[in-house]
Amino acid sequence: MRMNINGGKTLNLANKITIARIFLVPVILFFLLVRFDLGSLAISDMNISYAQIIAVLIFIIAASTDGLDGYIARKNQLVTNLGKLLDPLADKLLVASVLIALVEMDKLSALVAIVIISREFAVTGLRQIALLEGKVVAASQWGKWKTATQITMIIVILLNNFPFELIHLPFDLIISWVAAIITLYSGIDYFVKNKSLIPVE
Repeated sequence: MRMNINGGKTLNLANKITIARIFLVPVILFFLLVRFDLGSLAISDMNISYAQIIAVLIFIIAASTDGLDGYIARKNQLVTNLGKLLDPLADKLLVASVLIALVEMDKLSALVAIVIISREFAVTGLRQIALLEGKVVAASQWGKWKTATQITMIIVILLNNFPFELIHLPFDLIISWVAAIITLYSGIDYFVKNKSLIPVE
């Protein structure tokens, strides 16, 4: 099935990349939450399980496709309604699932996860309202910083705060709260700049 900007039916390359990102989520969760011992990598006085290392590598691959699918769709004029729906869903599903797993693993404050996940779905809802009205909520600079800090936070936490643990710097804790604050602020920024989309009556 193929979809194009004019409504034809195809499953184009951009959509395939987006769907692949969604299918990588349970794979990441498998390595994070299923209890099995693959051993661990010892670095100085710290250890990182190979399961977490594998999860980090898959997460980086999945996160790196964020933006790639959109770029391919725009470049080849293959923007579809399916892509508009799946792309933000895939992004949010990836981040939210890993955050919940980190809470389950007792590596992340539930409050941080709640703040980030709530913001993500609130802004996704705003974008869907905009699409229904034929408008586009453009990505802001704060939104880009939000994404960067979230990805950095997840990677550092999954690597057990490596390499900062070697110098006893709690960077994982610091970046968690920085990510939460920037995420919250960027969400407020989106709603303030697009308040015309929100019915007041």
